[in-house]
Amino acid sequence: MNNIQKVTIFYFSGTGNAKQIALWLSEFAAKKKIACKIYDIAKCDIKNVSALIDNALILIISPIHGFNFPKKTLDFIRNFPKGNNRVVLMNTRAGMKIGKFITPGLTGVAFILSSLIMKSKGYKIVGQIPFDMPSNWLSIHPSLNENTVKYLHRKNYSRVKKHSDKIFSGQCDFLAYRDLIQDILISPIALAYYCIGRFAFAKSFYASADCDLCGSCIKQCSVKAIKMVNNHPFWTFKCESCMHCMNNCHKRAIETAHGLIVMVSILNSIGFTILLQSVLQLEIKSSFIRLTVWSVIFIALLWIMYYLQHLLMKYRIMSKLISLTSLTHYKFWGRYNSIQDKEWKE
Repeated sequence: MNNIQKVTIFYFSGTGNAKQIALWLSEFAAKKKIACKIYDIAKCDIKNVSALIDNALILIISPIHGFNFPKKTLDFIRNFPKGNNRVVLMNTRAGMKIGKFITPGLTGVAFILSSLIMKSKGYKIVGQIPFDMPSNWLSIHPSLNENTVKYLHRKNYSRVKKHSDKIFSGQCDFLAYRDLIQDILISPIALAYYCIGRFAFAKSFYASADCDLCGSCIKQCSVKAIKMVNNHPFWTFKCESCMHCMNNCHKRAIETAHGLIVMVSILNSIGFTILLQSVLQLEIKSSFIRLTVWSVIFIALLWIMYYLQHLLMKYRIMSKLISLTSLTHYKFWGRYNSIQDKEWKE
């Protein structure tokens, strides 16, 4: 067991949780006089990675989207050059707080799939560590209150210290193994999200009438998923739902189209039944085939309705009405970004 001399950290982050873990790891590496470099996956040229990982312990940190790493992270890992370095995989999951207890998120297939890819390239996986940072998925729930966010940062800082001591001394750390059974059980959901779910969420974001067309959401999108259509921001299927745009819009103009999702779900259920029974007169017995057909029709209908909604957004009255159907429009729903250390250390 040898102490680590060099560490290279790659992270992907939307609202700053994974980046914060990377910064804390760098801080603890510096205290141990370990050379450490941090690279943003969204800005990192994969062609130059070989020169960045020479003789280094590699740490890859990314949030969990739909019980898997987001496509941006998976593509980075899939295109990673061959090597024989030691690798520690880490993730940030949706942490909540009940009393003094932190509810754990779920990793799903993120570590399993990534480990298989990295091993096939010659690397040795020596750690799989999840961190339950504040949940930021505002399409599903309101933002966590300030005290909860500070508490989760404080607890995770201590956990990063504990695990960094272990991996920087050359030990293996497979904390994620304790969740292996439930992670395997939810793997079908992870597959469904990757194939269908992420496209549905990609079409759930829009810019309200409060948008001042500053273009910051387009410029800052790490996957170039937002473009200007008819002089208004338009979200494409490339969107990773990282929540960066919504949580960083200075006008709070980016919202989730809850009303649109409900409308499309109802129309799709009715249309699916009419199409199969009345028009095609088909009876599909396979649940898998039924779900697949339903999902394909849902995504197609969502795309059409999303584009129609986008056209209606140029009319201020319609834009206001659409915003009223979004929970994220209301102030109580809030926004989230990982906080600086000085805020919770105080």
